Amino acid sequence: MLSGTPLFILLLAAGIVALYGGAELLVAGAGRLALGIGLRATTVGVTVIAFATTAPELFVSTIGALNVSTDIGLGAVVGSNIANIGLVLGVAALIKPLPIADRVMRRHVPTMVLAAILLIGLGANGRIGRLEGAIFLLVLAGFTAVLLYYVNADPAPVTENPDAGDGISLRDVALVIGGLVALVVGSRWLVAGGTGLLSALGVSDLVIGLTVLALGTSLPELAASVVGAVRGETEFAIGNVVGSNIYNIFAVLGIVALITPIEIEPATLRFELPIMVAFTVVLVGMMGYGRRLTRIDGAILVAGYVGFILLLVP
Repeated sequence: MLSGTPLFILLLAAGIVALYGGAELLVAGAGRLALGIGLRATTVGVTVIAFATTAPELFVSTIGALNVSTDIGLGAVVGSNIANIGLVLGVAALIKPLPIADRVMRRHVPTMVLAAILLIGLGANGRIGRLEGAIFLLVLAGFTAVLLYYVNADPAPVTENPDAGDGISLRDVALVIGGLVALVVGSRWLVAGGTGLLSALGVSDLVIGLTVLALGTSLPELAASVVGAVRGETEFAIGNVVGSNIYNIFAVLGIVALITPIEIEPATLRFELPIMVAFTVVLVGMMGYGRRLTRIDGAILVAGYVGFILLLVP
């Protein structure tokens, strides 16, 4: 066994557990806070929960970019977006078919597609610099402003959630803070363990980000969407993934690029980024056809994700 491998495995496992636990705390606290001020379930999924479950990608990408290389950050985001569609929504749809709300198709899905296209377009020259990062964050600010407008113009009825409008509790604030602390610690362990283990095996930083780190940071989305599907809260499951993919690109890459420019290898422009766009386009097509994701759609998405992982492994 390679020197240090047991420690790397332990750090990797501890990091994933800490990320999962932190995201659970963050999702619980943030979701209750949002519902407490009267937001719809779909809006909660696309905004608060999506941003909360994107926190692992933000921490892992930022810490990885600063301590290892920007390939870690880019790989974690691109791999996570592919995992969110292929694995998270695929598994959720296998558990229970997911109907697609009209407001999701009109307001949120176009922004998810725009995020993927902007990443390809702005990164076509092989670099996402501070200007591109600022553009991502400005687009995110615009998207958030539109959501806030619709929240005020179309508030959630009390019958949709009897707890809506109950206000903010200190317990929920404590859950959010505890979740953030666990995410910071977990992201450090995940980056250290994942990069150490795969680097010892001769795997590139980009592939490390696309596989181990992307899977690890997608666990919160997987947990939230699967729980949503099991409980019948399908709008929540869909909104969580759509919102997470938006925040992954606009917020995570935007912030990382402001800190340190992200270099994109030609091979990434030819393979991983087009695959991310392809997954996004296929998902939109499935969502638009019949306005639902069936179990067959779920099986196709999962199979596509497995195929993507197999293509990455030499």
